[in-house]
Amino acid sequence: MSTSTYTEEVEIVLTEIESIAEAYDIDVTKLKNQVLQASSGHSNLKQEAMFYALNHISMDQPNWTFLAARLYLQELYEQAAVNRGYSPSRKYGNLFKLMSTLTYKGIYTPSLLSTYAKAEVEELEKEIEPSRDHLFNYIGLFLLADRYLAKDHEQNIYELPQERFMMIAMTLMQNEDPKHRVKLVKEAYWALSHLYMTVATPTLANAGKSYGQLSSCFIDTVDDSLDGIYLNNWDIARLSKDGGGLGIYYGKVRALGSDIKKFKGNSSGVIPWIRLINDTAVSVDQLGQRQGAVAVYLDIFHKDIMNGFLDLKTNNGDERRKAHDIFTGVSIPDLFMQKLEEVDENGKSIGEWHTFCPHQVKQFMGWKDKYGNGLGLEDFYDEENQKYFTEKYEEAVNHPLLPRKTYRAMDIMARIMVAQLETGTPYIFYRDEVNRQNPNKHLKGEGLTSVYCSNLCTEITQNMSPTTITNEYKDEDGNIVMVRKPGDFVVCNLSSINLPRAVKADVLERLIRIQVRMLDNVIDINTIPVRQAGVTNQKYRAVGLGTFGWHHLLALKGIHWESDEAVELADQLYEDIAFFTIQSSMELSYEKKAYQEFNGSEWETGKYFERKGYTSDRWQELKKDVQQYGIRNGWLMAVAPNSSTAKIGASTDGIDPLYAVEYAEEKKNFKFKVTAPDLDHVTYNYYRKSRHELDQLWSIKQNAARQRHVDQSISFNLYVRHDIKAKDLLRLHMEAWKQGLKTTYYVRSTSQAEIAECEACHS
Repeated sequence: MSTSTYTEEVEIVLTEIESIAEAYDIDVTKLKNQVLQASSGHSNLKQEAMFYALNHISMDQPNWTFLAARLYLQELYEQAAVNRGYSPSRKYGNLFKLMSTLTYKGIYTPSLLSTYAKAEVEELEKEIEPSRDHLFNYIGLFLLADRYLAKDHEQNIYELPQERFMMIAMTLMQNEDPKHRVKLVKEAYWALSHLYMTVATPTLANAGKSYGQLSSCFIDTVDDSLDGIYLNNWDIARLSKDGGGLGIYYGKVRALGSDIKKFKGNSSGVIPWIRLINDTAVSVDQLGQRQGAVAVYLDIFHKDIMNGFLDLKTNNGDERRKAHDIFTGVSIPDLFMQKLEEVDENGKSIGEWHTFCPHQVKQFMGWKDKYGNGLGLEDFYDEENQKYFTEKYEEAVNHPLLPRKTYRAMDIMARIMVAQLETGTPYIFYRDEVNRQNPNKHLKGEGLTSVYCSNLCTEITQNMSPTTITNEYKDEDGNIVMVRKPGDFVVCNLSSINLPRAVKADVLERLIRIQVRMLDNVIDINTIPVRQAGVTNQKYRAVGLGTFGWHHLLALKGIHWESDEAVELADQLYEDIAFFTIQSSMELSYEKKAYQEFNGSEWETGKYFERKGYTSDRWQELKKDVQQYGIRNGWLMAVAPNSSTAKIGASTDGIDPLYAVEYAEEKKNFKFKVTAPDLDHVTYNYYRKSRHELDQLWSIKQNAARQRHVDQSISFNLYVRHDIKAKDLLRLHMEAWKQGLKTTYYVRSTSQAEIAECEACHS
């Protein structure tokens, strides 16, 4: 580069910096001097300026993040222009040419070019608004570019942020009626490009591309057989390689020391099989980006709960019985929590808890369903007025020949809490409350469990059942054919509202209408490698509309976290979101028909609305509409953790309080300074307390208020000090149960290293 040309570049960079700084009220005098000094060495001036900006982000000067983002954006524009062959001054190139190029290179799926005419693509290109790139802060733009924008096989960037949003919109609307398709694409692009919402990480990464799938999480139920265990492992591998997180229920698998084919003492229990899952998760990575992520759940009345399960991730004990790379969850009935409250006259806990092998329970108790299938304790739950599980549990306890191990209930809970403080897990799944609130319990029958566990991030609660092999034979061509009867293999299709942006703009009703359609379309477009998951997806058409930016919203509204006002806002806001979500699904049902199992569900009978106490005129009218026209999706709402995508949306994670007003965000390939969103002298007061300083009882109250309106569950973390007393942590768990929470996610203490978690649900 000649001296005169470089001098011109210096002037251009200085002019850009001044222009951006004026928009964000930043004093860039020192930065300009730094650029002039760097120019003497013919450095990359924009990078020098960007690094300077990143190093000056602070509580006092939070807007440096936007200056850094704009400089990085210029770099992305230039890279894309060079790779695609157009002038960088245009910012965005020809959309049809981009689609043609990346389809030819095998990056984009050919289906989009075969679906949309060139004239439609040209019309949609006009809809792209480059100025919306200015909504990103630096970390949001970096994450989007680093992980999600389409690149060629040599990792050269081709796609730009607004084009990623447009490709997602085009992908999700490709099967809509051609008469309305372009209009719907524009509406979906409006929602995405304004950052009013985000789609789930797999959708954000893979929509429009020739690889990967679009759903976030999957949940499988393992049958108590060698076939069931190994087929589950095979399914885990196939889903994990495409980026899905897994939740696995192991409560039906026989315990250590149980019989196999009547030979006593031969079963190795669940621990060796969980170690096998651990090895699969590590071995089958997700497109080289991260290892697979799996959570395994076990009932607290399973005999192996105290025989290694609670210690799977801890650092003490026999390493041959460890599985450090999976996550654990415990399924807990109301009766166990009640046993924790049993004390003697001195206040000492005396409640007893018995654990059983599920295989032996079926052998000795002989319980059957209406089809003659054997039932275990895991197959019953307590309703409000009929204690089905409690009755069966007491029958098992009183059986003189049924083997069991007996503990003090408090000793089991103590083991759970010790593991949580060390590792963050096990997650807690309140099985009775989940099944009581399930709108699709009609398929099993009164008092019979439909939902055994949750997913990797504890926000999904849908009907589950194991897949079994029913036959194996040789066909006329000599092929060995295995016949599998598909169980309900749960699929999570997620998307989340950016609360501060959507609420401030007053667009919830319009937003949710297109958002539910986008979620519903994922079900038909997605190609899931495990067939029974695809069958379940079509059967229930379940979606999980969630939210992020809760703490950000409170700060903008001037509401303290520890306040009744925050609880009231959670109640009111999530009721509105629930209303618009159910209404949108009803309208889709009118247009496209209801999900297969609608008849007999609590949506169809109206019991769902009655149980929630929805008695206002608008709710009564909606109840009638749902009964008349149906509902498109069997489950509708689930609040995911939303970490990565919340950062892309320039807001706070999920429903969590902020980590700190100023902190370093660090992953394997970056470390940036980050400040609270929209931080100023006013909002500072509402961010001031860090998540570990806030009274968690207020967090539980807030979550109970929103849980009332969420038909599935919520990824809800408890933040505690490392030196919390056992009685205080127990109090939090008891309060969460009493307040009607369905699940709790991590217990995050101040002494834990950063917990590596799955990003599939970070929608």
